[in-house]
Amino acid sequence: MIVDLLDLSLEVSAALAEGRPVVALESTLISHGLPYPQNLEVARASEAAVRAAGAVPATVAIHAGRVLVGLDRAALDALATAPAGSVRKAARPSLAVALAAGGWAATTVSATMIAAHAAGIRVFATGGIGGVHRGALGGQPKGATGSGVAARPTFDISSDLEELGRTPMAVVCAGPKAILDVPATLEYLETRGVPVVAIGQGDLPGFFARSAGVPAPASAPDIAGAVSIVSTHLGLGLGAGILVCVPVPETDALPGDVARQAVEQAVADAAAAQVAGPALTPWLLARIAVLTDGASVRANTALIVNDARAAGELAVGLASA
Repeated sequence: MIVDLLDLSLEVSAALAEGRPVVALESTLISHGLPYPQNLEVARASEAAVRAAGAVPATVAIHAGRVLVGLDRAALDALATAPAGSVRKAARPSLAVALAAGGWAATTVSATMIAAHAAGIRVFATGGIGGVHRGALGGQPKGATGSGVAARPTFDISSDLEELGRTPMAVVCAGPKAILDVPATLEYLETRGVPVVAIGQGDLPGFFARSAGVPAPASAPDIAGAVSIVSTHLGLGLGAGILVCVPVPETDALPGDVARQAVEQAVADAAAAQVAGPALTPWLLARIAVLTDGASVRANTALIVNDARAAGELAVGLASA
């Protein structure tokens, strides 16, 4: 069982034993999301933001066949400086392969949720969740050009959504990644019984932008209001997680029209270049960074740290609820 493969840091173990708030953090942003040294800076800033909120950070990764819950400085450095291609990416479908292979593997949203839940952690912070990709359900991806003939569905749907439907945990993010089919992602989450709550606004946060341009299924005025909803949901024992969406800080957000235009152009460029499958998301994010002269990267790093802060405040509120 996964619990038999967990190695909790002394700090995380003590906090959980004493009932103190803990926030899980993923590690793919360190190994696959950002270049060095920015990846290490953001990872450390995220942990610092959790601590500043009064909670204990627990960055999750895999090493030598064990699931590490809470990384020390040496482990963070090792992930951040590992040669390109040497660190596997572990999600639910690839978790066994990553564990059996030995070496380092970074955990995505789904794998981090599995490990955190097994450890007894109730709150997890990430940048943005995966979801239903454009074209996953058939037809031409929006923004793409072609013959006009509807394409076969790719069924490219992130395992993040299934994990949210089966693992009872609060996941704090800045909304689904902007490159996705956001309305379809919301429909999928509704089907799987996952509440989606926006903080401080009626619109769903749009990852790079403050708004995705669609209403949020539910909203809370602040973190305190979210604590009440999250506590009630987890207390019902329904088995599903809950998504808490926090908008990117206004000073770092892309204007909505700029974000939408960059995404549409990147999607069209990807279709023209025939990029698909696991390579699609990093390709699109890199292309958007070029199209926005790096503004999307600044927004991305800001929202990651902001989500960690909000998750820390949520964990503190849940611990005293």
